[in-house]
Amino acid sequence: MLKHRHMKKIQYLSLLSLLLLPLGFSTSQAQVFDKNVQKIQMAWQLVNTFYVDSIDQEKMGEEAVIGMLKTLDPHSTYISAKEVAAMNEPLVGSFEGVGIEFNIHNDTLVVVNPISGGPCEKVGIKAGDRILSINDTLVAGIGLKNSDVMKKLRGPKGTKVNMTIQRREQSELLLFVVTRDKIPLYSIDAVYMATPTIGYIKVNRFSATTSEEFTKAINQLASQKAESLIIDLRGNSGGYLNAAIDMADELLDNRKLIVYTQGLNNPRRDNNATAKGNFEKGRVVVLIDEGSASASEIVAGAIQDWDRGVIMGRRSFGKGLVQRPFTLPDGAVIRLTVAKYYTPAGRCIQKPYEEGRQAYQDELAARLKRGELTHRDSIHTENMDIHYTQLSKRKVYGGGGIMPDIFIPADTSQFSQYYRQLFNKGIINHFVITTLDVMRNDLEKQYPTFDVFNKEFTVGQNLTNQLIEYAKKEGIDYDDADFKKSQSLITSQIKALFARDLWSSAEYFQIMNPLMDTYNEAIKILEEKNKYNEVLKGNK
Repeated sequence: MLKHRHMKKIQYLSLLSLLLLPLGFSTSQAQVFDKNVQKIQMAWQLVNTFYVDSIDQEKMGEEAVIGMLKTLDPHSTYISAKEVAAMNEPLVGSFEGVGIEFNIHNDTLVVVNPISGGPCEKVGIKAGDRILSINDTLVAGIGLKNSDVMKKLRGPKGTKVNMTIQRREQSELLLFVVTRDKIPLYSIDAVYMATPTIGYIKVNRFSATTSEEFTKAINQLASQKAESLIIDLRGNSGGYLNAAIDMADELLDNRKLIVYTQGLNNPRRDNNATAKGNFEKGRVVVLIDEGSASASEIVAGAIQDWDRGVIMGRRSFGKGLVQRPFTLPDGAVIRLTVAKYYTPAGRCIQKPYEEGRQAYQDELAARLKRGELTHRDSIHTENMDIHYTQLSKRKVYGGGGIMPDIFIPADTSQFSQYYRQLFNKGIINHFVITTLDVMRNDLEKQYPTFDVFNKEFTVGQNLTNQLIEYAKKEGIDYDDADFKKSQSLITSQIKALFARDLWSSAEYFQIMNPLMDTYNEAIKILEEKNKYNEVLKGNK
């Protein structure tokens, strides 16, 4: 006789069949469905009744669901109850904790920055502080991991955390009592004026707060007399559909179609712009690359299809499948693909996945291998669907991401083996943390604002020699030719990381972006109005 919990799982399968059958199933479909559910029920009963050894019920149930989903598309997935909260957190836009950006350096927890307005900043914890213990538990010199820090510092709003802090300029240890609170997660990394007339916005994800953040950014740049706009979606893997719709709505005229979704069991649903847009007239460049996916592609596709702006960079990822979450009785979630995204011109954003999940996962590596990231001619458009933009009737392509109007190859001219070693081991970042710990007070006095710092601070020979010696201690031998090849990149990164830790991530991008060809070309075309207009007229 089956145990009670076995019966519950079978009863759940039966209940599931009853719930799903009314959704337009024909009699023949219902018979096939019922037959397959019976097969699953019987297999479960046989294993639990006759298998030779004890069984991990939870694991077997999860593996059965995972196996079922593997026969579908690459984005239909099972998420365990434990993973659900962690997965949703970056999109919800907040978590509850103490509010610090941190780094683990030399087995010590170092505060990179207290989040503005957060609990740690309110009690006086500063950048550069070292956290030695949390709630009387030693956290220095014990092999601490990022996941350990999260567990110790995050918790319900209103609960308290005791921290013992070591501060360089003080001989005595400091004790802080921090009351946890809701901490915002921002989806925009940088907003600033790239030139006196061109604004720049870097968006890292599409979350619940993106719409509000983007509107605020647009208004800020408008107050600074921005006439044109660069929207940087490089590396942005997407997020909430509504956030993408709201962003496009700020740029498109009333009633223009932004995106529509459609699936076999989901009728077409159009999403149109409203009258609320705050930047519907100025020139726009959207930056994308192979890491731009989903919501990023919705924005880029809508801007391109309406001839509203120039898309620049490299072909986007190609994720155009819509997932709907279904919560299971234990709190786990099945994210099931129910429809596809289509741009206003009718392009399906999704790249092919018929060759299986492994080939799908390896597709970006295949692009690199055939030279697509460095040569526009390596993109085989003959295999893509041809569509036309709404106004200029320019030729655009579907079935594999968004093709940029202007292709900018990946710039690896300053990359060397020496730099790759520094980057892969996080040497530059750790060096900056160590160095800034000593220099912070002097830098803050000498450079009271970022503008002064950006104009006057240089990474001189003394600092580069210190980095070289620091890297040697970490097992990276100096290579003079490699260093000279990458010197501008290395010194700029040191300066940018100093700026980030002294101010914010926006200042980091203000220093690093001018090294990037895509960024410079975006500024160039926005300043050359005739060329900008020619691109949008295109080849009919």
